[in-house]
Amino acid sequence: MRSPLLTLPKAELHIHIEGSLEPEMMVALAQRNGITLPYESVEAVRAAYQFENLQSFLDLYYAGAQVLQSEQDFYDLTWAYLQKCAAQGVRHTEIFFDPQTHSDRGIPFEVVHSGITQALLDARVQLGVSSALILCFLRHLSAEAAMATLEQALPYRGSIIAVGLDSSELGHPPSKFQAVFDRARAEGFLTVAHAGEEGPSEYIWEAIRLLKVSRIDHGVRCVEDPALVDYLAEHQIPLTVCPLSNIKLCVFDEMAQHNLKHLLDLGLCVTVNSDDPAYFGGYLAENFEAAELALGLTSEHLVQLATNSFKASFLPSTEQQSYLQELSAYN
Repeated sequence: MRSPLLTLPKAELHIHIEGSLEPEMMVALAQRNGITLPYESVEAVRAAYQFENLQSFLDLYYAGAQVLQSEQDFYDLTWAYLQKCAAQGVRHTEIFFDPQTHSDRGIPFEVVHSGITQALLDARVQLGVSSALILCFLRHLSAEAAMATLEQALPYRGSIIAVGLDSSELGHPPSKFQAVFDRARAEGFLTVAHAGEEGPSEYIWEAIRLLKVSRIDHGVRCVEDPALVDYLAEHQIPLTVCPLSNIKLCVFDEMAQHNLKHLLDLGLCVTVNSDDPAYFGGYLAENFEAAELALGLTSEHLVQLATNSFKASFLPSTEQQSYLQELSAYN
């Protein structure tokens, strides 16, 4: 990988921490916790990472998460990802976590939260990587289950900046969770939502109008609605696009067909992110590289994407400016 892609100051705004579970760690944690995996080796786990669509990935994703049992497991998982950030020029990261994935198998919210947040705190001091935490609701579960999870999160609102919406998109529109997001905003949380990955552009409208989101996660299908594109451009609502994920999950057949550059050319606030890097073949720098090579992105495009990542973050404006000054010096 070209060293400029590793040193380019950037932020990551769309990363599922459970999706950074590398096969080696999955096997190691299974052994540590006495869990039998349906795979004979690390190589067998990696060989299973071939997906036909979002759901086929989610089936494996949820199965892999079973190895996460203790606070130490969640710490180790998060710390490994943060070390990747430090090595790839990621100055700030806003991490999704899925408490329902764990609470539904008996792991207390506090165990998940404590392991992740301790790693985030350590990374600020030891790695120089700042961070924020975003709680995601699983949209294939009920709105009632999401509301119960929100209630669990209230004692921790000081360390959780926003709530989001992920998992199976088709058939689970944002409108299903309007009441939950209304409550979350009333409790002081910001909001984001996955929309327009496999689901239609109308889901993006719902996320904006009903969930009052600050960002759209994915959003690549916005181009199906010119009025939506105009709205996103006018209001500079960020899209957290995940190139390698989109190819791995067959949103686009190949990277050369991806609309990332087209979205930039339309004046949208597009950012590059890794989504579930252990499963999709790369962390943030690898996503930059894949898009650069396939789409002919120039250094100006790369700097614009990095600039967008800081502007789209939930960092205070003073901290944003500090990172943007660093990026300006880089350019």
